[in-house]
Amino acid sequence: MTNPVAKLLGALPPGVRLVAGGTVVLGVSSYIFLALAGHSLDTTQVAGVSMLWTVVMSVGYGLFSPVELELTRLVAARDVAGQGPGPAIRRVLLVTAGVLVAVLAVIAAAARPIADRFFSGDLGLVAGLGGALVGLAVSSVARGALAGLGNFGAYGMQLAVDGGLRIGLAALIPVFGAHSAFAFALILVAAPLAASAIGMRSVLADRRGGPAPVWRDVVTGLGLLTGSTLLAQLMVNAAVVSVGVLSPSSKALIAALLNAVVLARVPLFAYAAIQASLVSSLSGAAAAGNHGEFRKVLLRTGGIVVLMSAAAGLPTVVLGPWAIRLFFKAQDVLGSVDFLWLALGTLCYMLATVFGQALLALGRHQRQLLSWLAGSVVLVAVTLVPGDIATRVELAYLAGAAVSAAAMLWALARSLSAPARPVAEHRAPLAAHQSSEV
Repeated sequence: MTNPVAKLLGALPPGVRLVAGGTVVLGVSSYIFLALAGHSLDTTQVAGVSMLWTVVMSVGYGLFSPVELELTRLVAARDVAGQGPGPAIRRVLLVTAGVLVAVLAVIAAAARPIADRFFSGDLGLVAGLGGALVGLAVSSVARGALAGLGNFGAYGMQLAVDGGLRIGLAALIPVFGAHSAFAFALILVAAPLAASAIGMRSVLADRRGGPAPVWRDVVTGLGLLTGSTLLAQLMVNAAVVSVGVLSPSSKALIAALLNAVVLARVPLFAYAAIQASLVSSLSGAAAAGNHGEFRKVLLRTGGIVVLMSAAAGLPTVVLGPWAIRLFFKAQDVLGSVDFLWLALGTLCYMLATVFGQALLALGRHQRQLLSWLAGSVVLVAVTLVPGDIATRVELAYLAGAAVSAAAMLWALARSLSAPARPVAEHRAPLAAHQSSEV
């Protein structure tokens, strides 16, 4: 009898295994990069580099991960239709450049206050912040193009090269005696740009033509997806922030809850290896009007998410209170029930993310955004209910994620109940009016 887990793994969208290795290298590189900075710089410089990394990963992710996802959808649909990625890449790149210029202008105008507030007056780290956002924007475009074409070997290689360069360059800094926070900041610029140049070689070789996507669709899609991303980020980080706002004196609870959230979110890191190939596969099936294949990929990916959540969640619920006391020196303020709510919340959040990617593939950006908005309203409402603060924020996370997932599932059911036809058919008449590819 075939192992059911093996069957589910075999049914994952193609490319997951190729992406997984690069995801691991890039994830590990963050810890090594910060560790090497800690051993090479003084306390003030380390704090500045840590803050730089945090801002880039949070603000940068919110701004540019929608670029990767939307470009993946556009390129995958074009690939099914026999059209090349070039016109879509150029238009998405121009929109991304516009957003980037606006952000860089704000950073330049507020350079001194940013330096004083976040980087102990170091203007070099402000420049590093701007450069790092440029690197992240370019790498997001490159990854979106690669994922859309189904070139997951190059996608995984780009992630691995990015992570490998961060480790290697950070290790060289103390060797050459360059004890400079700015040198570490430059790594966050150079590594993604170099990795993107390697990854884009195969994309640039694709000379197929085709009409350019409509400007309005590109801008609207990216805008709605950015809203969804920001609401999703708010939901997954709300528990700790809510305690900090509503009960700022509860320092022990804030610290313990932060540690607990980190443990409960472990499955999200594994999901990162699935996301790119999932969007590509779903977008290809949607573009071809193949609802059967669409449902197959969606159901089996959902099964993998449930298994991952169960495999990580059960040990977390049982061992979590002990683990955060041992490894993080947290005080004994959280029990297994707290970890249960957080683990269930993460399961619902991951399912909402999967369903959201499915709506994205179908071009239902607005329904995805409204679903995240509904969940966010519920999250706020539950947070404000009287009672124990820890329980409130944990149940708010669970309730908000569950409502978002349910709303997206309902929207998916309505979309998939309609007669199947290629998504490209909705856009072809509009694209025909666009004579320019730029």
